[in-house]
Amino acid sequence: MNSNTINIFFLGKGGVGKSTSSALTALQLVNSGKKVLLASMDPAHNQSDILQIKLSEKSKEIRPDFFAKEVDVNYWVKKYLDDVASQIKHSYSYLTAFNLENYFDVIKFSPGIEEYALLTAFKEIRENNTDKDYIIFDMPPTALALKFFGLPRISNLWLKKLLDLREKILKKKEIMTKIQFGKKEVEQDKILNNLNIQIKSYSNVKTVFENEAQTVLNLVMNTDKLSFSESSLIVENLHEFNLRISNLFLNKYFDGFNTKEIENNFNFKGMQIFPNNTLPLLGLETLSQYLNSIDNFIDF
Repeated sequence: MNSNTINIFFLGKGGVGKSTSSALTALQLVNSGKKVLLASMDPAHNQSDILQIKLSEKSKEIRPDFFAKEVDVNYWVKKYLDDVASQIKHSYSYLTAFNLENYFDVIKFSPGIEEYALLTAFKEIRENNTDKDYIIFDMPPTALALKFFGLPRISNLWLKKLLDLREKILKKKEIMTKIQFGKKEVEQDKILNNLNIQIKSYSNVKTVFENEAQTVLNLVMNTDKLSFSESSLIVENLHEFNLRISNLFLNKYFDGFNTKEIENNFNFKGMQIFPNNTLPLLGLETLSQYLNSIDNFIDF
């Protein structure tokens, strides 16, 4: 992940306007001369409706320098499980007699699989789009989005415990080898190598998330109390992962609404206000017209 591409994430309660905010930001950046990919990570996939262009897992050029795609979670779940199966067969060849592949239809419904699949998608999207200036991620609702951001840290905690356990096992194995054969076993341990590779991979993602020069987290909210409450929860949880919101997008703003409470309760660099619009923001032409009505836009 050595790309200079900047990740822009949009988070928030379901229905607050993450997808619209993502599309408007993508269009604004393209208009300013940047090359942008808009990736919908939300299983609801509203971007096809907003852009009025049918999107899929394959990236599509919407207009020059503006690309968009919808992340197919089922595809990435299968890919993640295929990778796991490959690792098991490579590192634990003695388990092939148990036909573990027969159980993957059940494993795909296990808790946590979706966030692992989305993280796999995120890594591959970055690796395949190093030519883009920005990748904008339209994120799923709060629960899944927070698990996604917490996954690198939590996974490494488990992996390091497993690494410690594996090293203890190898130490005992070495002692037994010396007793039985009078020499140290020199064969490289596949399991130990695999654990180290995974730890490095998750550490790299964690570093990207925590680097504010590479990753910009935007919180989208409305003016209602429920949105305010869930937004506070998002900020608190991200803080535990050493992540913080860069910008706040206040969607469906109406004249006379006092933003002071928001400004006093949230620590952010910039606030983008999107006034309430009477007509649905659908299609590039309508989105462009709406952008033209906005005086100032956050500088990324």
